[in-house]
Amino acid sequence: MRSYFILSQEVARRSMIPNKGGSIINTASIAGLGGNPRGMKTIAYNTSKGAVINFTRALAAEWGDHGIRVNAICPGFFPSKMTQGTLKAMGEEKLAAHAPLGRLGDDEDLKGLTLLYASDAGKHITGQWLAVDGGVSIITGG
Repeated sequence: MRSYFILSQEVARRSMIPNKGGSIINTASIAGLGGNPRGMKTIAYNTSKGAVINFTRALAAEWGDHGIRVNAICPGFFPSKMTQGTLKAMGEEKLAAHAPLGRLGDDEDLKGLTLLYASDAGKHITGQWLAVDGGVSIITGG
């Protein structure tokens, strides 16, 4: 968590504040929105991702005066090096079937939200998070 703050602080100090604006996009997770499915034991991960969401909101409030927007993306399950153990243990098909859209995320699914947050199309959005999870969080209550 400390590394998020230090990096954000340096980028803001050196570039965004002098230029009177910018956009910081944090990566959280749907794991930071609530508890775990049965059998998944990732309390430290969930806690850290919940902290990223709150960090995003607090930083947006503090840096709004400088024209800096701070938002977070909360991905659901995407096949990756980090998730391969969980996908194997829980079953990729089972996890995909749990999502209302019936699939896991892929390489294209985060691009649109990232573009929105980073561009002028999102110039009035700050302190927000959005789940990109195929609808999993609407079922789990995240």
